[in-house]
Amino acid sequence: MEKKAAERKSVVKRRFLQWGLLLAGASLSALTIVSFVRTAGLFPGGFSGISLLLQELCTRYLGFTPPYTVFSLGLNLIAAALSFRFIGRRFAALSIVAVAITSVLADMLPVLTLAEDPLLNSVFGGVINGAAITLCLSAGASMGGTDFISIYISEKKGRDAFAMILAGNVIMLAVAGVALGWERALYSMIFQYVTTQVLHTLYRRYQHRTLWIVTDHPEEIYGIIRDKTHHGATLFRGEGLYHNQPRSMIYTVVSADEVRNVVQETMKTDPHAFVNTQRTDSLTGRFYRKPQE
Repeated sequence: MEKKAAERKSVVKRRFLQWGLLLAGASLSALTIVSFVRTAGLFPGGFSGISLLLQELCTRYLGFTPPYTVFSLGLNLIAAALSFRFIGRRFAALSIVAVAITSVLADMLPVLTLAEDPLLNSVFGGVINGAAITLCLSAGASMGGTDFISIYISEKKGRDAFAMILAGNVIMLAVAGVALGWERALYSMIFQYVTTQVLHTLYRRYQHRTLWIVTDHPEEIYGIIRDKTHHGATLFRGEGLYHNQPRSMIYTVVSADEVRNVVQETMKTDPHAFVNTQRTDSLTGRFYRKPQE
């Protein structure tokens, strides 16, 4: 009975944190739009950028300005169907909630100018936007649009998603450059590049690390790897040349966001272990990844 109560309490805490991160990320994303993007006339990329582009084209050529929410939600509902089927139902639902909150706030909040210089808006707006998207991803959601498509590819192919996001925005920026001016399109490219780099630094689900662990307790260490990451490992047996003593070495590949936990637990179990961590740029074969909900 006490165990079930503890499990329920853990689930409630996890959901509370999840919704807190999602609301913070969506609100910060809306703040980015009204404070940096609209001030400098930028296009953030993905469906958000397309929505702003369509909104401005309507204003310029049709004489009226539709709500940002109409374009943003309309485009994202299409991509959400793909996410709902192939990535995870809860992930898709939370993502749509995040998009809806961001869209409504972006329409409601007035433009808040913090700086006039477009380069400052591009750089600092990109930093904040990257942090906002990271918060949503950490909550098990996304900001929609090309994130849906890129995460789908990453889940199926095991490749880093965010370079694909940057590449997928080239066509949109080309249209913006032709229709509205290349200066704004080029500043938007800086904004998107900074966003991508922040994402790459803060969110590491699709990055891999190779661990080489020399230890006298291979069974205990592999137990840590198995329990913490669900990954397999390979055991090599050899001789330590410094002391001419038998040694064991474990080879495994884990996600970058799992490394710290594995290494900390390894050193607690065997304070004399020797751990070498390497960046893994390419990985072929079966690799367990915790599924999206």
